[in-house]
Amino acid sequence: MTMPFYVSPEQMIKDKADYARKGIARGRSVVVIQYADGILFVAENPSRALHKVSEIYDRIAFAAVGKYNEFENLRVAGVRLADLRGYSYDRRDVTVRGLANAYAQTLGTIFTETSKPYEVEIVVAEVGEAAEDDQMYRLTFDGSVGDEHGFVAMGGQSEQITTALTQAYTPGLALGAALALAVDVLGGHGAAEPRDVGPELLEVAVLDRTRPLARKFRRITPDRVAALLAQEADAPDA
Repeated sequence: MTMPFYVSPEQMIKDKADYARKGIARGRSVVVIQYADGILFVAENPSRALHKVSEIYDRIAFAAVGKYNEFENLRVAGVRLADLRGYSYDRRDVTVRGLANAYAQTLGTIFTETSKPYEVEIVVAEVGEAAEDDQMYRLTFDGSVGDEHGFVAMGGQSEQITTALTQAYTPGLALGAALALAVDVLGGHGAAEPRDVGPELLEVAVLDRTRPLARKFRRITPDRVAALLAQEADAPDA
Protein backbone atom coordinates (compact mmCIF):
# COMPACT_ATOMS: atom_id res chain seq x y z
CA MET A 1 0.00 0.00 0.00
CA THR A 2 1.39 3.42 -0.96
CA MET A 3 1.74 6.03 1.72
CA PRO A 4 -0.24 9.26 1.24
CA PHE A 5 1.82 12.27 0.23
CA TYR A 6 2.15 14.69 3.14
CA VAL A 7 3.10 18.36 3.10
CA SER A 8 3.40 20.21 6.38
CA PRO A 9 1.25 23.32 6.86
CA GLU A 10 4.40 25.42 7.20
CA GLN A 11 5.76 24.18 3.87
CA MET A 12 2.40 24.68 2.16
CA ILE A 13 2.19 28.30 3.34
CA LYS A 14 5.79 28.93 2.26
CA ASP A 15 5.15 27.46 -1.19
CA LYS A 16 2.02 29.59 -1.63
CA ALA A 17 3.88 32.73 -0.59
CA ASP A 18 6.79 32.01 -2.94
CA TYR A 19 4.39 31.37 -5.79
CA ALA A 20 2.55 34.65 -5.21
CA ARG A 21 5.76 36.68 -4.88
CA LYS A 22 7.13 35.32 -8.16
CA GLY A 23 3.93 36.27 -9.96
CA ILE A 24 3.94 39.79 -8.54
CA ALA A 25 7.64 40.25 -9.35
CA ARG A 26 6.89 39.74 -13.04
CA GLY A 27 4.56 42.76 -13.07
CA ARG A 28 5.52 46.30 -14.01
CA SER A 29 5.85 48.63 -11.05
CA VAL A 30 3.45 51.17 -9.55
CA VAL A 31 4.40 54.17 -7.42
CA VAL A 32 2.02 56.07 -5.13
CA ILE A 33 3.29 59.39 -3.76
CA GLN A 34 1.76 62.01 -1.50
CA TYR A 35 2.20 65.51 -2.90
CA ALA A 36 1.15 68.94 -1.70
CA ASP A 37 -2.42 68.82 -3.04
CA GLY A 38 -3.20 65.13 -2.79
CA ILE A 39 -2.00 61.67 -3.78
CA LEU A 40 -0.34 60.76 -7.09
CA PHE A 41 -0.53 57.33 -8.75
CA VAL A 42 1.97 56.44 -11.49
CA ALA A 43 1.91 52.99 -13.09
CA GLU A 44 4.10 51.63 -15.83
CA ASN A 45 1.30 50.52 -18.14
CA PRO A 46 1.31 50.89 -21.95
CA SER A 47 -2.33 49.73 -22.21
CA ARG A 48 -4.97 52.45 -22.53
CA ALA A 49 -7.81 49.99 -21.82
CA LEU A 50 -6.63 47.82 -18.92
CA HIS A 51 -6.18 50.10 -15.92
CA LYS A 52 -3.93 49.44 -12.93
CA VAL A 53 -5.17 52.62 -11.20
CA SER A 54 -8.89 53.28 -10.69
CA GLU A 55 -11.41 55.24 -8.66
CA ILE A 56 -13.27 53.40 -5.91
CA TYR A 57 -15.36 56.20 -4.36
CA ASP A 58 -15.43 59.98 -3.88
CA ARG A 59 -12.05 60.34 -2.15
CA ILE A 60 -10.73 56.79 -2.50
CA ALA A 61 -8.63 55.23 -5.24
CA PHE A 62 -7.06 51.84 -5.92
CA ALA A 63 -3.76 50.77 -7.51
CA ALA A 64 -2.54 47.24 -8.11
CA VAL A 65 0.14 45.02 -9.60
CA GLY A 66 -0.01 41.34 -10.50
CA LYS A 67 -2.59 39.35 -12.42
CA TYR A 68 -5.10 41.68 -14.04
CA ASN A 69 -8.17 39.44 -13.73
CA GLU A 70 -7.53 38.93 -10.02
CA PHE A 71 -7.01 42.55 -9.02
CA GLU A 72 -9.89 43.59 -11.27
CA ASN A 73 -12.14 41.26 -9.25
CA LEU A 74 -10.95 43.00 -6.10
CA ARG A 75 -11.51 46.45 -7.59
CA VAL A 76 -15.08 45.63 -8.63
CA ALA A 77 -15.84 44.16 -5.20
CA GLY A 78 -14.49 47.33 -3.57
CA VAL A 79 -16.65 49.57 -5.75
CA ARG A 80 -19.75 47.52 -4.91
CA LEU A 81 -19.00 47.55 -1.19
CA ALA A 82 -18.42 51.31 -1.20
CA ASP A 83 -21.57 52.02 -3.20
CA LEU A 84 -23.68 49.79 -0.93
CA ARG A 85 -22.33 51.36 2.26
CA GLY A 86 -22.74 54.90 0.92
CA TYR A 87 -26.29 54.20 -0.27
CA SER A 88 -27.37 52.37 2.91
CA TYR A 89 -25.89 54.83 5.40
CA ASP A 90 -24.07 57.99 4.34
CA ARG A 91 -21.31 58.81 1.86
CA ARG A 92 -19.13 59.88 4.77
CA ASP A 93 -19.31 56.33 6.15
CA VAL A 94 -17.29 55.04 3.19
CA THR A 95 -13.69 55.09 4.41
CA VAL A 96 -10.45 53.68 3.09
CA ARG A 97 -9.84 51.99 6.44
CA GLY A 98 -13.06 50.00 6.16
CA LEU A 99 -12.22 49.08 2.58
CA ALA A 100 -8.70 47.98 3.56
CA ASN A 101 -10.13 45.75 6.29
CA ALA A 102 -12.52 44.14 3.81
CA TYR A 103 -9.71 43.53 1.31
CA ALA A 104 -7.50 42.08 4.05
CA GLN A 105 -10.19 39.58 5.05
CA THR A 106 -10.81 38.58 1.42
CA LEU A 107 -7.14 38.14 0.54
CA GLY A 108 -6.43 36.29 3.80
CA THR A 109 -9.28 33.86 3.19
CA ILE A 110 -8.19 33.20 -0.40
CA PHE A 111 -4.58 32.65 0.72
CA THR A 112 -5.39 30.17 3.49
CA GLU A 113 -8.40 28.31 2.10
CA THR A 114 -7.65 27.88 -1.61
CA SER A 115 -4.86 26.01 -3.37
CA LYS A 116 -3.81 29.04 -5.45
CA PRO A 117 -3.32 32.46 -3.81
CA TYR A 118 -4.01 35.70 -5.63
CA GLU A 119 -0.87 37.01 -7.33
CA VAL A 120 -1.61 40.62 -6.45
CA GLU A 121 -0.48 43.52 -4.34
CA ILE A 122 -2.71 46.55 -3.92
CA VAL A 123 -2.79 50.04 -2.44
CA VAL A 124 -5.98 51.81 -1.42
CA ALA A 125 -5.68 55.50 -0.60
CA GLU A 126 -7.98 58.28 0.61
CA VAL A 127 -7.26 61.98 0.25
CA GLY A 128 -8.13 64.13 3.25
CA GLU A 129 -8.96 67.79 3.74
CA ALA A 130 -5.28 68.36 4.60
CA ALA A 131 -2.10 66.42 3.91
CA GLU A 132 -1.95 65.03 7.44
CA ASP A 133 -5.39 63.47 6.89
CA ASP A 134 -4.32 61.46 3.82
CA GLN A 135 -4.32 57.68 4.29
CA MET A 136 -2.63 54.92 2.29
CA TYR A 137 -2.82 51.18 2.96
CA ARG A 138 -0.75 48.52 1.22
CA LEU A 139 -2.19 44.99 1.11
CA THR A 140 -0.23 41.91 0.11
CA PHE A 141 -1.38 38.57 -1.29
CA ASP A 142 -1.85 37.02 2.17
CA GLY A 143 -4.05 39.80 3.54
CA SER A 144 -1.30 41.63 5.46
CA VAL A 145 -1.95 45.37 5.78
CA GLY A 146 0.61 48.16 6.04
CA ASP A 147 -0.22 51.76 6.95
CA GLU A 148 2.02 53.75 4.60
CA HIS A 149 3.18 57.36 4.69
CA GLY A 150 4.78 59.49 1.98
CA PHE A 151 5.10 56.91 -0.74
CA VAL A 152 4.57 53.26 -1.69
CA ALA A 153 6.19 51.17 -4.44
CA MET A 154 4.87 47.83 -5.71
CA GLY A 155 5.84 45.37 -8.41
CA GLY A 156 8.96 43.76 -9.79
CA GLN A 157 11.41 46.52 -8.84
CA SER A 158 9.74 47.62 -5.60
CA GLU A 159 12.80 47.23 -3.38
CA GLN A 160 15.07 49.31 -5.62
CA ILE A 161 12.35 51.92 -6.14
CA THR A 162 11.65 52.16 -2.41
CA THR A 163 15.34 52.70 -1.74
CA ALA A 164 15.49 55.47 -4.36
CA LEU A 165 12.35 57.13 -3.00
CA THR A 166 13.67 57.01 0.56
CA GLN A 167 16.71 58.99 -0.57
CA ALA A 168 14.91 61.49 -2.81
CA TYR A 169 11.39 62.06 -1.45
CA THR A 170 10.51 65.13 0.58
CA PRO A 171 7.02 66.01 1.87
CA GLY A 172 5.05 68.78 0.19
CA LEU A 173 6.24 68.26 -3.38
CA ALA A 174 4.36 70.02 -6.16
CA LEU A 175 2.57 67.76 -8.64
CA GLY A 176 5.21 68.21 -11.36
CA ALA A 177 8.07 67.44 -8.97
CA ALA A 178 6.31 64.36 -7.59
CA LEU A 179 5.60 63.12 -11.12
CA ALA A 180 9.22 63.68 -12.21
CA LEU A 181 10.42 61.77 -9.15
CA ALA A 182 8.08 58.86 -9.88
CA VAL A 183 9.22 58.67 -13.51
CA ASP A 184 12.88 58.80 -12.45
CA VAL A 185 12.57 55.92 -10.00
CA LEU A 186 10.44 53.82 -12.36
CA GLY A 187 13.13 54.21 -15.00
CA GLY A 188 15.87 53.19 -12.58
CA HIS A 189 17.51 56.61 -12.46
CA GLY A 190 20.96 56.24 -10.94
CA ALA A 191 21.12 52.51 -11.75
CA ALA A 192 23.70 50.94 -14.05
CA GLU A 193 21.16 50.62 -16.89
CA PRO A 194 18.37 53.23 -16.55
CA ARG A 195 15.38 53.03 -18.90
CA ASP A 196 13.47 55.79 -20.66
CA VAL A 197 9.88 55.59 -19.39
CA GLY A 198 7.96 57.98 -21.64
CA PRO A 199 4.46 59.40 -21.04
CA GLU A 200 2.97 56.91 -23.52
CA LEU A 201 4.09 54.07 -21.24
CA LEU A 202 2.55 55.55 -18.11
CA GLU A 203 -0.86 55.52 -16.49
CA VAL A 204 -1.15 58.55 -14.23
CA ALA A 205 -3.96 59.69 -11.94
CA VAL A 206 -4.42 61.81 -8.83
CA LEU A 207 -6.68 62.25 -5.86
CA ASP A 208 -6.77 66.07 -5.87
CA ARG A 209 -8.01 67.62 -2.63
CA THR A 210 -8.34 71.05 -4.32
CA ARG A 211 -10.86 69.76 -6.87
CA PRO A 212 -14.20 71.50 -6.19
CA LEU A 213 -16.23 68.34 -6.89
CA ALA A 214 -17.06 65.62 -4.37
CA ARG A 215 -15.18 63.18 -6.59
CA LYS A 216 -11.47 63.92 -6.19
CA PHE A 217 -10.14 61.32 -8.64
CA ARG A 218 -8.98 62.37 -12.09
CA ARG A 219 -6.77 60.85 -14.74
CA ILE A 220 -3.89 62.76 -16.31
CA THR A 221 -3.48 62.32 -20.07
CA PRO A 222 -0.10 61.50 -21.67
CA ASP A 223 0.01 64.99 -23.21
CA ARG A 224 -0.47 66.59 -19.81
CA VAL A 225 2.12 64.24 -18.31
CA ALA A 226 4.61 65.29 -20.98
CA ALA A 227 3.87 68.96 -20.33
CA LEU A 228 4.34 68.58 -16.55
CA LEU A 229 7.63 66.74 -17.03
CA ALA A 230 8.89 69.34 -19.50
CA GLN A 231 7.91 72.15 -17.16
CA GLU A 232 9.74 70.47 -14.30
CA ALA A 233 12.83 69.88 -16.45
CA ASP A 234 12.92 73.58 -17.41
CA ALA A 235 12.45 74.81 -13.84
CA PRO A 236 15.57 76.41 -12.31
CA ASP A 237 17.30 74.54 -9.52
CA ALA A 238 16.44 75.77 -6.05
